[in-house]
Amino acid sequence: MDRAVVLNKLESLRRCVKRIQDKTPAKYEELVDDYDLQDIITLNLERSIQQCVDIGLHIISYLEVPAPETMTGTFVALERAGCLNHEIAERMTKAVGFRNTAVHAYQQIDWQIVFAIITKHLGDFREFARQVLAFVDQSSGLATTAPQ
Repeated sequence: MDRAVVLNKLESLRRCVKRIQDKTPAKYEELVDDYDLQDIITLNLERSIQQCVDIGLHIISYLEVPAPETMTGTFVALERAGCLNHEIAERMTKAVGFRNTAVHAYQQIDWQIVFAIITKHLGDFREFARQVLAFVDQSSGLATTAPQ
């Protein structure tokens, strides 16, 4: 697998998560009342999830296992390959569900769910990055540190 590709995508993921973290309001009401904030956060959540899928597909292609038919299948395949633990694979699968709602039914987004994601689950992306990096390092025999 091209380690540089994975590292580049992990850096993009880190930037998106940082942007969300920097823009996360203290209160739910602030998110509901600020359309620009909603756009910034939603866009960066979508990008974060897409980066995770892209990273997963890159790893899957290296492993020469059948390509998943769905985005959620990416995380199932990564779990089966030993790249992700069950908890993170499951959380990333749920994130894809949010992404699909955000992309296809933007007007129906539940901002309470978004607020919960950005205040309680941004660590899921960091943990995904740590597990992927550990797998890549194990696969390549190289060691490095996870993006913060």
